[in-house]
Amino acid sequence: MNDLIWIGQVTGVVMFLAHIAGGFAAVHAIMSNRTAQGAIAWSLSLAVLPLLAVPLYLVTGRNRFNGYVFVRREGDEEIRKKYPNIRQAIANLAEPTPNDRFLAAAVPLAGLPITKGNSTELLPATEEAFEMMFDSIQQAENYLLVFFFIVQNDSMGERFQKALAQKAREGVRVLFGYDEIGSRKLKSPYIDELRNAGVEVHPFRTSHGIRRLQINFRNHRKILIADGQEAFIGGLNVSQEYIGEHPKVGKWRDTHLRLQGPAVACVQVAFLEDWRWMTGKIPTNFEWNAKRQPENVPVLIAPTGPSDRLDSAQLIYVAAAESAERRIWIATPFFVPDHGMVTALQSAALRGVDVRIILPGRPHQLLVDLSSKTFYREMLDAGVKLYRYNIGFLHQKVFLMDDNLACVGTANLDNRSFRLNFEIFGIVSGSAFAAEVESMLNADLAQSSPVKISDYASRPWWYRLACRLARLMAPIQ
Repeated sequence: MNDLIWIGQVTGVVMFLAHIAGGFAAVHAIMSNRTAQGAIAWSLSLAVLPLLAVPLYLVTGRNRFNGYVFVRREGDEEIRKKYPNIRQAIANLAEPTPNDRFLAAAVPLAGLPITKGNSTELLPATEEAFEMMFDSIQQAENYLLVFFFIVQNDSMGERFQKALAQKAREGVRVLFGYDEIGSRKLKSPYIDELRNAGVEVHPFRTSHGIRRLQINFRNHRKILIADGQEAFIGGLNVSQEYIGEHPKVGKWRDTHLRLQGPAVACVQVAFLEDWRWMTGKIPTNFEWNAKRQPENVPVLIAPTGPSDRLDSAQLIYVAAAESAERRIWIATPFFVPDHGMVTALQSAALRGVDVRIILPGRPHQLLVDLSSKTFYREMLDAGVKLYRYNIGFLHQKVFLMDDNLACVGTANLDNRSFRLNFEIFGIVSGSAFAAEVESMLNADLAQSSPVKISDYASRPWWYRLACRLARLMAPIQ
């Protein structure tokens, strides 16, 4: 009996303390969360189920990476001191922002200027994109800057490892970074072999110091820079599944972007800011004056992330939808938009803009796929056209606005890319590139099926309930 009384007393104390902790955490969630949905979801769960919700909140509940904000601003000042000519060099390359609603909003969100004198190459064939990256690695003479969200120790990962290690042995400086969560399966022997060859390897951790439990932030960027003259960004990670058959979803459909010219310096700035966070150091002896290309294409590089003062990634998408006059076509693997994005897409469609969104036909992440189905009615009722890509898994992150602007980047249409991930956009102005993207997306649409309201509404009630419950998790997906 005494044991039962003691257990009951301990349980009562634990529950009391848990509710106290839950109350404080709920207040923090209400005061600091960027969205009303997130604040409501967290505060209710913290109040009702504190034993479960408090540990989860400590790990995934922050949507502003304050530690990174401080260190990044400190790092920016250090970068300016070590590279006093960087911003001036980029400013000298800048072109006046055109009288364009979208670019007028996107430039301050990017924190970098539009540059001309660039050449761009759209890479919708993943095998070709990888071959071009390997060729760039092989031809590098001075340095390579490499960051990928996912690096896997499969045949593609081993090929990257050998290529980077060989360049390091030849005396080329190689800086190689990867996200610690996205590349969680990467083992020490893979890293050790690179380091033994002379490659500088560091993971991007969002769990420094007292915030070491915060694992909800990810660096989702994919960057390769050779000698400051050529850069690659886009959807591809270092994994064999990106050029072959994924065991669950089949053929992989992705798009990458190759850049030459002054825009490379802007990509390099984003890499150095991340490297400063990863290592606490700023490497020197980089090239900041990329050769101007005869194509003279205007490009805006927009790095975004949870350290930004505004939700930059979301606002770039919203600005595109609100600025479009004729069309806005989007290809995204994950479609869980917040209220602001939903409203922007609906408004565009209602004023006669051709709004098309291409989604994967086969799910890659169950919760995201279930959540996306709950948006069918509110999109279709407003005139937004949704399509499901039927061949394998569509992973590209691309949008086309009117006839003169297109973007290839790393950001999805979901809360994670809008508020939790570090992303990068390559926004290209010009009718020639836009026409290439249009042709590519038309080919994708030919392999897609239109979405109907009945695709969701006719499903059993328990399936629709599961979709709605999944949508409740959207703020932390």
